[in-house]
Amino acid sequence: MTDPAAGLVLGVPARAILWLITLAAFGLFGWRVAAYLRVLARARPEPRWDRWPERIRRFVIEVLAQRKLLEEPLIGVAHLLIFWAFVFYATGFFWNLARGLLPWLAVPYADQAYAMALALEIFGVIGLAALAVAAYRRYILRPDRLEQSRDAGIILGLISVVLLSSLLGAGAAVLSGEAHGWRPVASAVAVPLAAAGIGGTAASGVVTAMWWVHMVTVLGFLVYLPYSKHLHLLASPFGVLFGALEPPMPAASEGASRLEEFTWRQLFSGLACAECGRCDRACPALNSGYPLSPKMLMHHVKELIMASLAPGGNGHALLREKVKPEEVWACMTCLACIARCPVGNEHVPVLIELRRKLMAEGELEAHLQEALTNLSRYGNSFGQSARNRARWAQGLDFKIKDARKEQVAWLWFTGDYAAYDPRLQPITRAAARLLARAGVDFGILYEAEQNSGNDARRAGEEGLFESLMEKNLAAFGKARFEKIVTTDPHSLHALRHEYRWSNGRPQVVHHTELLWELIRTNRLSPVKRLNGKVTYHDPCYLGRYNGIYEAPRRILHALGLELVEMPRHGSRSYCCGAGGGRIWMEDVAGIQERPAESRVREAAATGATMLVVACPKDWVMFQDARKTAGLEDKLVIKEIVELVEEATQP
Repeated sequence: MTDPAAGLVLGVPARAILWLITLAAFGLFGWRVAAYLRVLARARPEPRWDRWPERIRRFVIEVLAQRKLLEEPLIGVAHLLIFWAFVFYATGFFWNLARGLLPWLAVPYADQAYAMALALEIFGVIGLAALAVAAYRRYILRPDRLEQSRDAGIILGLISVVLLSSLLGAGAAVLSGEAHGWRPVASAVAVPLAAAGIGGTAASGVVTAMWWVHMVTVLGFLVYLPYSKHLHLLASPFGVLFGALEPPMPAASEGASRLEEFTWRQLFSGLACAECGRCDRACPALNSGYPLSPKMLMHHVKELIMASLAPGGNGHALLREKVKPEEVWACMTCLACIARCPVGNEHVPVLIELRRKLMAEGELEAHLQEALTNLSRYGNSFGQSARNRARWAQGLDFKIKDARKEQVAWLWFTGDYAAYDPRLQPITRAAARLLARAGVDFGILYEAEQNSGNDARRAGEEGLFESLMEKNLAAFGKARFEKIVTTDPHSLHALRHEYRWSNGRPQVVHHTELLWELIRTNRLSPVKRLNGKVTYHDPCYLGRYNGIYEAPRRILHALGLELVEMPRHGSRSYCCGAGGGRIWMEDVAGIQERPAESRVREAAATGATMLVVACPKDWVMFQDARKTAGLEDKLVIKEIVELVEEATQP
């Protein structure tokens, strides 16, 4: 290929023109990016610079390998191919740009390096095919909640021009004799060009023209991105790199609504959002008809940033101006939005910050206020005396040790529902009998145990969480134990991840983990095989928050039951609707169907006659939903403890 940046264009040196448009493009790009960085610098700090090996590993998996996108195979594969075509073409662009700007470099253009030229034409074809799939999905299939915007069409068009100009230039290079080696795609493109009478000098002109089309389009693309809705193409890799490595929980604050009150990472989620709708499609609140869209929440965060860039744009607030209180309270903190987001956005922390603001302003519904008052006054959401916390144990034929007075191997943190709800107390006693039968040395805190504070914290009552945590830590400090077990996934998460243990965090496990270990080591041995087809619900705070999926399933298999999975299981499990304090709130008017009702219908559709749970709140929610869904004669709700006791009862 001749030097396309040599010669004159309208009497002006072509290389000077290349320098001019390059400086203009990078200047406009840099000016806009700097403006975003200045906005983020105004936000509260949030450290995200730790654990680099883990961050790099996730970057490789989720950016380079596009793992989350591949969960939807059609668009996932197309997106992966487009991404890698972009990587090769970006490499070729910067290579050609450097060579065009600096002619003294002793390197050929990318199109003149055989291996690179071959890779570019192969990825050009692959990329165009993937773009066709993406366009078909966007404009023909039109998935629910996928943002339909003019920007999307412009992006697809610009990428197509970049790929087509490269392929046309490669085909013309074959006709001009500038292409060397085996060039299958270029040779195929050359056929219609030759039929159109293009050859020799004309072909060389096409090569140069397509080079300039390619370069100008990419430079224009570079300028366009930070000003468009597709800013996420630049921001999303950094969103993944600086994403939370644990289930995110914002540091203590007075809440947030204005730009400076959020952290930089919370704001960055708005810039990284692709508006693909995956979070919306996974959200139990939105799909039940609650007024919350995780996608629109991120869009409103982006609007807050954009407003601050405009002259006199400071002073805007997210709460009420863009996000209504009823949207904020609709969240169940199930983490499905974050788990499905391919760019690492963190919706739940933003909502928790907004809840804290509402809580500080006293704007919360009466039932939630009552539950929080009970937690503050009695240490439990039921409003009962602390002396009643261990009353469930009165039906046992043995006395449970008081861990404050006797050394125990296992401290059992029962949680409010297992202790106080009369419907769940038989299950709590069954768990105690199983532990005793297995010879587990365990005890409880009796009246010294308080609610873990997990749901209060996610409802926005950070001060109440701190108070409950301090009381529980004081009780733990007076007890003598080695490990903690709990039947409540919400308590599990708080104790395992959010409590500030002064002398090192003890091992904290869920009862399914302990039960499986007892069965595996034959300390609990099934004496009869259970029959039947069952399905299992993964609790949000056990699964997505703590990654515990296998232990419950191993228990069910060990008991002889046939396990059939619901379509949404594992990390894609559908929330029961209780989390984030929602169990204490009234349903809003106009909802289509509560999440728990949707879930029991999904369970019944598998053909299973039993839905197995491993969370007290799930048991409560599904028992009620079974009735309202008209499934009382078709589906039984069982806590896994009940099945283990049935199978191991002598």
